[in-house]
Amino acid sequence: MRKWILLITLIVLAVFCLYSGSIFTETPVNEKDIPEFNGADISWMLVSAALVLIMTPGLGFFYGGMVTKKNVISTILQSFIAMGVITVVWVVIGFGLAFGDSIGGFIGNPTKYLFFNNVGTKTAWSLAPTIPILLFAIFQMKFAIITPALITGAFAERVRFWSYLLFMILFSVLIYSPLAHAVWHPDGILFKYGVLDFAGGTVVHMSAGWAALAAALFLKKRNEPQHNPSRITYVILGTALLWFGWFGFNAGSALSSGTLAVQAFANTTAASAAAAIGWGFIEKIRGKKLSAMGVCIGAVVGLVAITPAAGYVTLPHSILIGLIAVAVSGFVVNLRSKTDVDDTLDVFPCHGVGGMVGMVLTGVFATSSINPAVVEQGLFYGETSLFFKHMIALVGVSVFAFGGSYILLYVTNLISPLRVNQEYEIEGLDKSQHGESL
Repeated sequence: MRKWILLITLIVLAVFCLYSGSIFTETPVNEKDIPEFNGADISWMLVSAALVLIMTPGLGFFYGGMVTKKNVISTILQSFIAMGVITVVWVVIGFGLAFGDSIGGFIGNPTKYLFFNNVGTKTAWSLAPTIPILLFAIFQMKFAIITPALITGAFAERVRFWSYLLFMILFSVLIYSPLAHAVWHPDGILFKYGVLDFAGGTVVHMSAGWAALAAALFLKKRNEPQHNPSRITYVILGTALLWFGWFGFNAGSALSSGTLAVQAFANTTAASAAAAIGWGFIEKIRGKKLSAMGVCIGAVVGLVAITPAAGYVTLPHSILIGLIAVAVSGFVVNLRSKTDVDDTLDVFPCHGVGGMVGMVLTGVFATSSINPAVVEQGLFYGETSLFFKHMIALVGVSVFAFGGSYILLYVTNLISPLRVNQEYEIEGLDKSQHGESL
């Protein structure tokens, strides 16, 4: 049955692409209405899009080095395959759902941008007037790609590959795209409410973190929950690629090559550096040896936490955000380890909690001196409105991401069981799901 579904899917996709010119009618653009694009901005955003893309295979190595040897290939592939699947989903419908004309502030109307119709090089997105809308859409695509890949660390070593693909598509369409619309579309409900998320702390990391917790609860514990990481060197390599790519993630979210991108770039590396050191120091304070794994996890937590604040806070405050994030995330990691929740690679404590810490601290430290888009100053500057708006939004997003993801896991499981059987789990997913091994 699955073979026929896959074959029909490929045929339908090919037919739509072949006859797209007849099926879809693009809105004509008057030559006089074509914006004057900025070459420097285009160059920077092309580089940024490429940098964000490299984060996904970097994540694969980051996760792949943490699992057992018999699950390395499967874990890396779960990230890598997102670059293929989500790219197609984004072109077909995802971009329209996220950035199409708003329906009640909750979701975009996909019809205008279906199959990237009206997404070309002669028009611009309203909040990125100096680059073509096609470049904006491609840049945003990279965010959509890495978000479901982040979730995979929670159910590593026990998920059926084809079921994961189905869940990934459903999550992207029904969880990620509505959140992206609500936060980043000028008519989105959270955007209009005043919530600030510079580069995806809410949209990307909180959504992935809560989905990860839902997945860990739904799939329950592994048969062998404790193990030694297979390749610490993979973790270091993955961290390096993530850190490198994150400059595009955060500084690219300025959507131009100006001074705001410079500020976001600096804040990104400062927060991550402080968090890497902080996690290592905390390990030593707790009587442990300073580990390469700990330093790498700390660096990533710092990157996560600074993401929503990167274009809104000063550099010293970015360092503080990194330090606070590793303290809170480290505490939640330790707390999680004492429960029966088997979040394999601590996605929720690191990405979910890190994203929430970043969201809260954006409401504390955001200042108009860094970004004029900050209408209401953060709590640190004596104003309370932004902080309380962020706290309310945090609760709403958390309920939506966790509850929605749990429902999607349940639906996916009804269609195609999510968990491998005990025999396949013991054998390892590399062989049982892909017929390969290291």
